[in-house]
Order: sequence, then structure tokens, then C-alpha cells
Amino acid sequence: MAATPQNPASAPRRKVSRHRGEGQWAMGHFTPLNGNEQFKKDDDGLNVRTRIETIYSKRGFDSIDPNDLRGRMRWWGLYTQRKPGIDGGKTAILEPEELDDKYFMLRVRIDGGRLTTQQLRVIGEISQEFARGSADVTDRQNIQLHWIRIEDVPEIWNRLEAVGLSTTEACGDTPRVVIGSPVAGIAEDEIIDGSWAIDEIHRRYIGSKEFSNLPRKFKSAISGSPLLDVVHEINDIAFVGVEHPEHGPGFDLWVGGGLSTNPKIGVRLGAWVPLDEVPDVWAGVIGIFRDYGYRRLRTRARLKFLVADWGAEKFRQVLEDEYLKRSLVDGPAPAEPVSRWRDHVGVHRQQDGNFYVGFAPRVGRVDGATLAKIADLAEAHGSGRVRTTVEQKMIVLDVAEDQVESLVEALEALDLTARPSTFRRGTMACTGIEYCKLAIVETKQRGSTLIDELERRLPEFDEPLTININGCPNACARIQVADIGLKGQLVLNDKGEQVEGFQVHLGGALGLEAGFGRKVRGLKVTSEELPDYVERVLRRFQAERADGERFAAWAARASEEALS
Repeated sequence: MAATPQNPASAPRRKVSRHRGEGQWAMGHFTPLNGNEQFKKDDDGLNVRTRIETIYSKRGFDSIDPNDLRGRMRWWGLYTQRKPGIDGGKTAILEPEELDDKYFMLRVRIDGGRLTTQQLRVIGEISQEFARGSADVTDRQNIQLHWIRIEDVPEIWNRLEAVGLSTTEACGDTPRVVIGSPVAGIAEDEIIDGSWAIDEIHRRYIGSKEFSNLPRKFKSAISGSPLLDVVHEINDIAFVGVEHPEHGPGFDLWVGGGLSTNPKIGVRLGAWVPLDEVPDVWAGVIGIFRDYGYRRLRTRARLKFLVADWGAEKFRQVLEDEYLKRSLVDGPAPAEPVSRWRDHVGVHRQQDGNFYVGFAPRVGRVDGATLAKIADLAEAHGSGRVRTTVEQKMIVLDVAEDQVESLVEALEALDLTARPSTFRRGTMACTGIEYCKLAIVETKQRGSTLIDELERRLPEFDEPLTININGCPNACARIQVADIGLKGQLVLNDKGEQVEGFQVHLGGALGLEAGFGRKVRGLKVTSEELPDYVERVLRRFQAERADGERFAAWAARASEEALS
């Protein structure tokens, strides 16, 4: 017996939810799906500069529109900083206006880490005059200042731009600073100098509305150094120096790297790019991100999620077919890094017979007066050029051989050592709760104290080792790819009290064996216990390691007991 057709009028109505997609412009989804996308649609972030100069700097902090304050002002390198006295337990509880101080962090954009001594001196002077002397060298080659008043921003811009610096798109959903080898064009072992490409990308695209509304931030790296010195594995796009067997020196193309709470190692597209094509290929990749990137959820809006969903083959095909309109040349992968250290610290010969001297501030923390003194020292020893690195270090270039030792000694007198211990050399820290509204724990002073303690307790330890300290889960200090990565959170001490501490990641690494650190179940340490914990783990490593074994390899095979 055949079934009786159901009367559509009497059938229960099924609720149809209309799928709006992932907010991909290329798929026709232009309706803003969150507040960030709405304020970007309402007004391009670059336009806020006029309001800062003509309204906010004259009427003061309270006159700033909230969408400018916590949104568009980032397009010009400005973030509100954390109001003093708010503990980490309130970070995720308070509303933004309760966390905001009436001062700003200002990020000076330094593409390729390249500075003249005049530029460095101007940053130092701005720090002393407008930023209470604050200055931090970041792990993306920028310099950050704090305590900036909105009233002073136009004058700061005038002084920076007078010497060729800017804060344009230093933050926001934009193409951030293009990091590059700090010894591009001068290192003896360089495969290819990418400086021209960095300059050309900056000239063509930075500050242009072509790419000023991206789904999220876009991080770029270009280096022809065999040290692989720009953490290419964790950038949205990276060009890595390689020698093609037929075409000569050029770049291997990587896309889709990034850390934060969903870390992903970038993938090779298998394409070789000559120097003169780098800006066009860069524009193609960022164009894919702009047009196909996910804009529905901020947590999935980085390029790494699109690359993970598409895969390298499809991504390359779309890049070639829709954006470049031509095929890319297949090419080789980069060779194994020539050194475990990739920071250029120490004394090294240049192509021209002079030397460069890399030195280590404490976890990137300097101050305006020290920056001015570094500029003075460089000039006194014959140099007009300095560099910042992605490891929170600095370099003086072009030092004659007979000036090297004098410069090294003068830097030591400023506590800026060119001959650092493993712990001074390998420890990085993010901004932390001192200024950052996302942070849960203090980081900079904790890192500095940890260095002192480990130097005292383990004076003979000389294995390359990285200790990265982050104040929250967002991984600005790259905790997942450190030998010892420390993610700030509140933990219970032995009295059952909630105190500052860290979740521990062990055995992360970059290089051709890149991978994320191991998390041991329940392994957390209080900030107070941190020196004891690190000492204990490193002594076990020394006792158990095989001949020549790296810490990351030992941590991967060690028992949980040995790591706790």
C-alpha cells in the first residue's frame, strides 16, 4: 500500500537557518558579521589620523569615539594600555573601558629592523620627552613606547616622519611590519639580499587602502640569510632565501604560519620567486587573504585557517590563476640552518671587511636614554647604522676591526652584552601585565630576574636554549616554539592561594625540524617557583641527554617525571 502524501500545509514547519558563509568577500558575503567588520566598513582605519590630529589631540582622551579608540587607532600604531593596579584575575572579567588607561602604547614600525643612528636617537628623544623613558624592542623588530598622551601624538608623528619613520599600519587588520634579515646586504654568507623587496612592498602598499581592510593582521617576512633568521615558519607569508639549481638565488615561498591559541606551522608552496617578483607575489597572497579570508569569526580570521582548509596545492593554484595570471617556477626547500642561534649576537665579519656587533638587552627592555647612548656609541665607533632583530636583540653595523673591542666594552658598561650567557641570549618576554590589557601575569621583570638566577645557579650551562615568557595565551613571545615556553595564568600555590604562574611548554623549535612544545598534564609553576623549576629541568637534561642531543629532542622523549 502506497504511503499517503503528506499535506504540506499541515506538515510541521522546519526552521531554515540561512547560512551566511564565512564572510568571504570573494564569495559575495559583504554583510559585516561582527563589530570589527562593521566599524571597518563604516570608515577605513587609515582615516582616523585626521580625527586624531584635528579633534582628539585638541579635545583630549574623553573625546575619542569608542570605535576609533579600540579599533581604528590601531591602524596608526596606537593601543590603549592597561590601567595600573588591575590584577590578572580581572583581565577577562572587566569591560574594555574599565581596563583602559588614558595613555597609549605607540608602536614604531621598523621594516627589516633597519635604523640609522639619527632615527634611533629620535626614538630615544621621543621616549624621554613623551613616554616617561619607556622603550621595548619587540620580537618583530619594532620599538614600542608607553605612557603616550593623545595630545602629543601629532608632534610625535612629525618627529618620526621627519627622519623617515612612521607608525602607519603598525597594528590593526593590516599588513604589519615586514620583518627582514637584520644583516641583509652585509653578511658574508648571505644567499640573497631581500632589502629591495621590503622597500618596494612598503612603497607600493603600506598606507594604501588596497590592503587596509583585511580579515585580521597579516605578518610578512623576507630573508636571504642561511641562518633562517626571521622565524619564517610562523608568518602569514615568508620568502626564504634559496639557491635554485637553474635560476640562481631567489626565495622559497611559505604561507599560513601563526601561533596564538591555534598554532600552525607555515607550509611551502613549492614555488621559487626571483627578487624582482617578490612584491607582486606578496600582493597576490595578501589579496587572497583580503578576498577569501574568513571574516565571520575573529578567532578564525587569520590566513592560517584558510590555508589549512584549502591546502598548499589549491592555494598556489588560486594565487597563480586569479592573482598572478601566470605560473610560478617550482623550486627547492631551504637548507638546514647553519647555526642553532639565529639572532646574530656577537662579533661577525661583513662582506666589506668591517664587522657587525650584535648585543642583548634584557628581554628587549631598554629605555629612551639607552637608545640615545647606543646611537652615540655606534657613531663614535664609525657606524651610522643599527638593526633590531626578531629575538629582541640589536646590532651595530660597519665597525672597523680596530674599533670592535672598544665598542663591545662600551656596550657592556650599559648592560648590553655582546657576549651573553645562554640565559641572557635565549630569554624573551612579551609586554605583560605592566601595560597589556590582555595579560594575566607580569613578564619583563620576571624574565630579567630569571636570567640572573640561572646565571648564578648554572654558570657553566652553554647549550643553545630559548626561554620565552608570555603574559597570556596569545603567544606574542612565541611560547609554543621555545625550548621552554611559559604561558601566563593564575595558579594555586602550596597554600591553596591563587597567584601568578605559568603553564609550561617544553621542546618547541623552529628551523627545519619546527614543532610545538610538549605540554605535560597538570604541569604549572608559580612565578616564585620558576627559577627552581627551570634549574631542576635543565640539570635533568644535563644528566640524561645523549651526546650532542638538543634540549627539544630530550624533552620529546623524557618521562613526565623528569619534566616536572
